[in-house]
Amino acid sequence: MFGIDFSKFPDVFSRILLPAIGETLYMSIVSTLLAFAIGLIPAVLLILSDKDGLKPNKQLYFILDIVINVLRSFPFIILIIVLFPVTKMIVGTSIGTTAAIVPLTIGAAPFVARLIENALKEVDKGIIEAAQSFGSSKFQIIFRVMFVEALPGIISAFTLTLIVNIGFSAMAGAVGGGGLGSVAINYGYQRFRPDIMLYTVVILIIMVQIFQVLGNYLYKISKNKATFFI
Repeated sequence: MFGIDFSKFPDVFSRILLPAIGETLYMSIVSTLLAFAIGLIPAVLLILSDKDGLKPNKQLYFILDIVINVLRSFPFIILIIVLFPVTKMIVGTSIGTTAAIVPLTIGAAPFVARLIENALKEVDKGIIEAAQSFGSSKFQIIFRVMFVEALPGIISAFTLTLIVNIGFSAMAGAVGGGGLGSVAINYGYQRFRPDIMLYTVVILIIMVQIFQVLGNYLYKISKNKATFFI
């Protein structure tokens, strides 16, 4: 098929593809977790300072909104290059799998902040008003009411971010980030190995499908079990 010798797949998989899969998973999962940890802060501030929020602050919301939109506008390949000095300062090098986590995290964090904000905004206002009538504090309303009710949306946001980071991690391979993207470029493209190029594409597709199915499953579970706590 297309002149590809599939008999070499076991050897190619064990020597080249399997380590690259591990690197891609490492970059994608760690950067997504870090992006959620970082993006959570501006998301909560946006919810609080919104005109219909628990503590409206027009100036704060405007500044956060602009900053998030600007950071989201950066093409990822440019962001990687711009962040080379920052990456080197944090991890000691600007290339490699661990180094790629820095731009992946910074690139995903504003995206995460917006997704979490949107998920929290979809919480029924009646539930928030009920929590307020019971004397709940702003902290309790956000973390014990809104986040519980918005959990399905947050899980969907995590799944989407993870899938986006898998794609970005492949792009990071173009500038020495490692993973399947690096394999596709260094072996598939530069060494004229269409078999390796095909394998990396298929593996990335399978990887995305697995995470999407898992995300959908967790979404359904959280949708059924979401309850209102005060």
